[in-house]
Amino acid sequence: MVVVGIDLAGSEKRETGFCILDKDLNAKVFTLFSDKEIINAVKSAKPLVVAIDAPLALPKGRKSLNKRGKPHLRQCDKELLELGIKFFPVTLGPMRKLTERGIRLKKTLEKIGFRVIETYPGAAQDILKIPRKQKNIKKLLNGLKKQGIKGLHSKLSGDELDAVTCALVAEMYLKGNYSALGSEDEVLMILPKINPLALLLI
Repeated sequence: MVVVGIDLAGSEKRETGFCILDKDLNAKVFTLFSDKEIINAVKSAKPLVVAIDAPLALPKGRKSLNKRGKPHLRQCDKELLELGIKFFPVTLGPMRKLTERGIRLKKTLEKIGFRVIETYPGAAQDILKIPRKQKNIKKLLNGLKKQGIKGLHSKLSGDELDAVTCALVAEMYLKGNYSALGSEDEVLMILPKINPLALLLI
């Protein structure tokens, strides 16, 4: 019984963080590049859930990212704003390729038979009171260790630690210890259980 966390890069030329997490929270972490490598790694791991750090749906009413104009935000994005959590919208330049790749990968994995959820490690880290990689990667590593994740070491990159965070969210999702932002007719963003009052202290 394992879950997989993927910190997806916008391009196959850049490293994608990949984490396999078992029921005892032992993590196997590495990087991949191509969609084919990612799909094969998921097939090999046979996870109950795959949690991906990438937008996995467009805003309702938007058919593509090729045309300028609204809507820019999905319901889950609006709820992130209400919580005071920072993020990049799907229509922002670099996010377009990531969104297209995320949607494509989700469709492929679901077609094979895997359950795929969208998550956002930056938001998950905020909720868990762990510094994001941009702020302090060493404290991010230590914060994940305090969550019970085993097998982590100081040479892991920020992308790999974000993949670990995604896998941790997938584990929380399986246990029912999660919050879902957004709407089912668009996409649900899965995050650790949210205490709105605690978020005010971020």
